[in-house]
Amino acid sequence: MSPTPDGGSAVIRSRAARAAPAAVGVTAVCLVVLALLGAGVRTGFAPQLRLDAAVSEALYVGDQRAAAMDVLLQVLTAPGLSWVRFLVFLPVLVLLVRRRAWWTAAWLLTAVVLIGPLNTLLKNYFGRVRPDFAEGGARLESLSYPSGHSSGIATLVTVALILAWPLLARRARHLALAAGVLLVLLVGLTRMWLGVHFLSDVVGGWALGVGWSLLTALLFGAFADGRAALRPTT
Repeated sequence: MSPTPDGGSAVIRSRAARAAPAAVGVTAVCLVVLALLGAGVRTGFAPQLRLDAAVSEALYVGDQRAAAMDVLLQVLTAPGLSWVRFLVFLPVLVLLVRRRAWWTAAWLLTAVVLIGPLNTLLKNYFGRVRPDFAEGGARLESLSYPSGHSSGIATLVTVALILAWPLLARRARHLALAAGVLLVLLVGLTRMWLGVHFLSDVVGGWALGVGWSLLTALLFGAFADGRAALRPTT
């Protein structure tokens, strides 16, 4: 027997009931990680700083890298830039407006646009300077914790997955999740390969991006049968 419409609705409601508590839990974990690492930065927590320094020295590829390597790293790190997020989500926003999916569009704008200013506010609060290497380093004037590229790519991937999840088949969901995780990891690693961030900057950025995306998704109702959730067209 094929499932009845009421049965299908019950399945959707059941998935929604599971998704929201899970999102709350992950959001809480992300905020705790962000706060704990930030506290370590502010107070100069020695074990954290030693680990940061050791990982930075081990991963930094040096100022004398080949020009081709530098171009490759710049390309690989680019998905964390704000203009990339805007470029990716602009056609999505146009489609949402055409479909009159106002709540979804509002959530998308809130999550994608505000992560940059929020990251800057946190950088100014924690006040961490960039890594300083004997052989040079990036010498960027902006602050370091949390990493803007890392929070940016985590936001891009998390928002994209939440939007697409109801529209994808099970196998496609697994592939999309794996690809998203790999992209987030790659962009974070490039920040340390380039010598512009410490390990805790990157992890803090990931926590901020994922936590912010999930928090806004919960507030706007972007999961399952929430008001901002996308549904397959029939």
